[in-house]
Amino acid sequence: MSPLQDPSPARLAAAERLMLTALVRRSVETFVRQGRQPALPERTPLFSRRCGAFVSLFIDGKLRGCIGVVEPAETLDRTLVHCAIAAASEDRRFPPVIAEELPGLRCEISLLSPLFPVATPEEIEIGRHGVLIRAGRRHGLLLPQVPVGRGWDRETLLRQVCRKAGLPADAWRDLAESLFIFTAEIVDERRA
Repeated sequence: MSPLQDPSPARLAAAERLMLTALVRRSVETFVRQGRQPALPERTPLFSRRCGAFVSLFIDGKLRGCIGVVEPAETLDRTLVHCAIAAASEDRRFPPVIAEELPGLRCEISLLSPLFPVATPEEIEIGRHGVLIRAGRRHGLLLPQVPVGRGWDRETLLRQVCRKAGLPADAWRDLAESLFIFTAEIVDERRA
């Protein structure tokens, strides 16, 4: 992949990272405690951006909810509010977050680059690229940090993204034209 094709997002300043984590934290807390969305922050160039984003919630290092959008229809502020509330209340793998869990909740934001089609699976770099597979109405996505945390190699990542899409584990071999990569800037509340 040439540098011109590098899908890396622009890096955020420390103040921007704090703004993002504060918005996500406030969104989750306002929704859990009051059942509503928070007021949107003042519109800034950062919040006016449009990029894919995922919000992941953790308690004691374990996933508690994760929801995102790959190709947003709204500005980043609205996308993050939506994803934060959905991660806390709509991830079907978990019950909704309750107020007693808020003190132990950690928020992580993944800001996605645009999708880039993969010519060969060998282009996928573990720890750098997230992967999306599409097959008809089925799709599966794994963020770049997922295989690192689980010690997966490239083939395991591809099998797992196929399973997430509800496809046979080796479907990636026949669906190479349906593989996309992206990078993500990870904004962890603990390090913002």
